[in-house]
Amino acid sequence: MEYQLTSEFKPTGDQPKAIAQLVQGVESGEPAQVLLGATGTGKTFTMANVIAQTGKPALVLCHNKTLAAQLYGEFKAFFPNNAVEYYISYYDYYQPEAYIASTDVFIEKDLAINEEIEKLRLHCTSTLLSGRRDVIVVASVSCIYGIGNPEEFSKNVIFLAPGLRYSRNNLLYQFVQILYSRTEVEFTRGTFRVKGDTVDVFPAYADFAYRIFFYGDEIEAIHRIEPQSGKKLSEEKSISLYPANLFVTGKDTLNQAIKEIQFDMMAQHAYFEKEGRDSEAKRIMERTEFDLEMIRELGYCSGIENYSRYFDGREPGGRPFCLLDYFPNDYLMVIDESHVTVPQVRAMWGGDRSRKTALVEYGFRLPSAMDNRPLTFNEFESMFRQAVFVSATPSDYELTRAAGVVVEQIIRPTGLLDPEIDIRPSSNQIDDLLDEVDNRVKMGDRVLVTTLTKRMAEELQKYMERLGIKSSYVHSDVKSLDRVEILRQLRLGVIDVLIGVNLLREGLDLPEVSLVAILDADKEGFLRDQRSLIQTMGRAARNDHGKVIMYADRMTGSMQRAIDETNRRRAVQMAYNEENGITPQTVRKSHDEIRSQTSLSDMRRIEPVAYAGPDSDTLTLAAEPVIAMMTRVDLEKLIKQTEKQMEAAAKDLDFLQAAKYRDELAQLRQMLKTKRE
Repeated sequence: MEYQLTSEFKPTGDQPKAIAQLVQGVESGEPAQVLLGATGTGKTFTMANVIAQTGKPALVLCHNKTLAAQLYGEFKAFFPNNAVEYYISYYDYYQPEAYIASTDVFIEKDLAINEEIEKLRLHCTSTLLSGRRDVIVVASVSCIYGIGNPEEFSKNVIFLAPGLRYSRNNLLYQFVQILYSRTEVEFTRGTFRVKGDTVDVFPAYADFAYRIFFYGDEIEAIHRIEPQSGKKLSEEKSISLYPANLFVTGKDTLNQAIKEIQFDMMAQHAYFEKEGRDSEAKRIMERTEFDLEMIRELGYCSGIENYSRYFDGREPGGRPFCLLDYFPNDYLMVIDESHVTVPQVRAMWGGDRSRKTALVEYGFRLPSAMDNRPLTFNEFESMFRQAVFVSATPSDYELTRAAGVVVEQIIRPTGLLDPEIDIRPSSNQIDDLLDEVDNRVKMGDRVLVTTLTKRMAEELQKYMERLGIKSSYVHSDVKSLDRVEILRQLRLGVIDVLIGVNLLREGLDLPEVSLVAILDADKEGFLRDQRSLIQTMGRAARNDHGKVIMYADRMTGSMQRAIDETNRRRAVQMAYNEENGITPQTVRKSHDEIRSQTSLSDMRRIEPVAYAGPDSDTLTLAAEPVIAMMTRVDLEKLIKQTEKQMEAAAKDLDFLQAAKYRDELAQLRQMLKTKRE
């Protein structure tokens, strides 16, 4: 099936030219291209057009779940009749197992799996293996982590059709082999039930179930049904039932893996005994034998991914299978915000390996656990033939990889311009800044101020507070979810000035901000290099009165390059507006719209409510005085209730609300420890 792009908008500005250049590059076989798009120029719409016109399966890779949810919603709206899939980490909460040798503390693995996301991940892999070409997968960097062998996964697909001769008992056996569970009570995803000659199966990746009717050893009919009511939805001519888990494996492979695990267990035990480390020798035997017993009885165990090398048939040190293996060879990779996403991919392997090394060294895991890992960066690079790096400030890596193939998109559909830039001496920067803040507040606008240090941000905020200026600061010591509330307060006018260090650079849609002030702009370094300055200045590009003030006593090379690039873009944008009679105008939203505004999180367009931090009017459960008076039994009940609320929010992919409950849960559990029986 071909892509069908649906949108009430048409490419405007320099979008048509960018689309044509990118499509030509893909069709001519360019291995890498860069889409250099300024803030607010419609880069997502451009990439949707490129994907539609090239007709290739596509992977859209981004650096966090929130951005992935937003992109998934946008692509789902652009391609309602095609397969748009969502692949992120399926943990609502994940504490990996770890050992801290200095304190002799072992941390057990603790996790909460989001069943809805697990369904979407399975649906994604099933769609990719179905042979469809009109597939767009929006994924976080979790797609480079190891999953099951795609060949083994596809070998375990069950094909059924009316008229096919099939023993009912044999079919039930095959369901168990692909990790479906038989049930007589609750009919949930990944289960099947039997009533005489009728078999119901609920695919692990779907919202509907199948009812299979047998007549002797022949399939008489297959109906698609509602899982709860059993109501018939349609009659199927044929179905393909995919495994209920990505780590499915055949019986022969399982038996061979058990033998190899036993062999390596004995070898590691002998190594520890030779070294005189009896506790490690005993530990590796006990833990591995327990896992083997579980695998023999159930086909899996907790932490089975640490044995994935045996099930995949890989050599020690071999590359693990990941989502990229499920794509056809000619797929197109789109790396969004590549200047952030690429370094994140590069860092994954090292962080995982440092934790695993301690577990293996002290006998908590076999050396094979080291091969349950994300891809190295070199392995990642070898996994795609064509890529488009999308960024407003591409790094040297992307520019080098693209070998100069850079496509610009700097004209905004709204006509808004890159901000004016004013350079002022730093000797009187605070007094001058206060005058500018006063002017902008009188206009009803907001101000962003960037400092060099956290301490400076905090002290400046205290000073402004003493002067009666509504302000706040935000930096890495402020909790992530509290940052969301602070930004919301800025947009609502609860605060007028927001002071930060490095968190006010990119990804913020703040049309109310008309002034960005950069203190000590001439202090050359990471926070004041060309890319950081361009990103910071871009926060004023959403307002028709946008202005940037750099406080500096000298002109650095980074400043000059950032100013030249901003002025160049501004000149192009102004010429386009004059030629087309466009008047720039800020897109302002009402308070109600700001309160409800958030990312699209899934195909149902659920709009999560932002988490209110401790400065808001709503207190968390753990902060209420009545909690402190609860008995241990009542507190345990409240913990269970909060767990259910967290799971319900997570099932709806409402990450912010789920995180709120998660934080409350941590506080309640801490309080429970202090209670006496």
